[in-house]
Amino acid sequence: MDQELQDKIKQLRINFEKLKPFFELKKYEKEIKEIQNKMSESNFWTEQENAKKSSQRLKFLENKIITINSLEKEINGLSENIETQKIYDLEKKLKSFEIKLLFMGKYDNKNAIINIFAGAGGTESQDWVEMLLRMYLRFCENMNWNTQIIDENKGEEAGYKSITLEISGDYVYGYLRVEDGVHRLVRLSPFDADNARHTSFAMVNVFPEIEDIEIEIKEKDLKIDTYRSSGAGGQHVNTTDSAVRITHIPTGIVVTCQNQRSQTQNKETAMKYLKSKLAKYYEEKSDEEKKKIKGEIKQAAWGNQIRSYVLHPYKMVKDLRSKYETSDAQRVLNGEILDFIESVLKMK
Repeated sequence: MDQELQDKIKQLRINFEKLKPFFELKKYEKEIKEIQNKMSESNFWTEQENAKKSSQRLKFLENKIITINSLEKEINGLSENIETQKIYDLEKKLKSFEIKLLFMGKYDNKNAIINIFAGAGGTESQDWVEMLLRMYLRFCENMNWNTQIIDENKGEEAGYKSITLEISGDYVYGYLRVEDGVHRLVRLSPFDADNARHTSFAMVNVFPEIEDIEIEIKEKDLKIDTYRSSGAGGQHVNTTDSAVRITHIPTGIVVTCQNQRSQTQNKETAMKYLKSKLAKYYEEKSDEEKKKIKGEIKQAAWGNQIRSYVLHPYKMVKDLRSKYETSDAQRVLNGEILDFIESVLKMK
């Protein structure tokens, strides 16, 4: 084995030992024992919802311990016969664990709801929303997350005026919360006869999906409207008033859902979305952030962007917070945004 490879293995083991105290294995093992004790009680399955959540938490903790122990075994088992690629793979795994240690937020381990809507730029921006949708769907696929479109408002010529995604998986909100903000695109317009350069904007709003939150929502505070769905739901989706719009009167927050198979399912999903928005709304201190959650701030325009995607006259994607950038814009638009996300997370 050459010296460079030996040094890589040595450094990998040092890095693992440095991170090991932060993995909190003893804390996880203690919680596992507590859940197992609860599950052994005769009335455990009486409350189905709580039992389900406890079972899911147990599986999550057990998988985490298995993964950490497996990683340690692999690192300690490295020998002179190891392939270089194996070392790079283990470095990548360890980096992933290191990033997850940054997830200290209250909702970082939750699923997420993403709302993307077109800003300044008309048809151009509506097409940009569709490009961002594709980027996020590809990213979610790379992360082995599940996605579902719960609401969509298509543009007249192309793309979407707005679209809402529900995303479930491991630490979804922890990763995606840094995508919240204005995204700017510069390119030669495919909708302009002169093929002129255009600048488009889209706003991305990210909310944690919170089902177990204690938020009192009174019936008298809700205005519920139904309308004809234009989404891709069940066979009756375009012939019945299955889509649901819920307005929370005290805050003015509006949520919609139209892509489920029935009005009942759309209402349930919309209520879940409303709870998520209300949780974030009530936690925010500034009036500006509250207005953004309500949808009142529409300045998806100059001066407010968090990231720029330039396709002409040169190619560059740059995050304006972390200053991280790359000239491989197409790779980013194909869903390779983890480096951008991590660059912002490390700033926190």
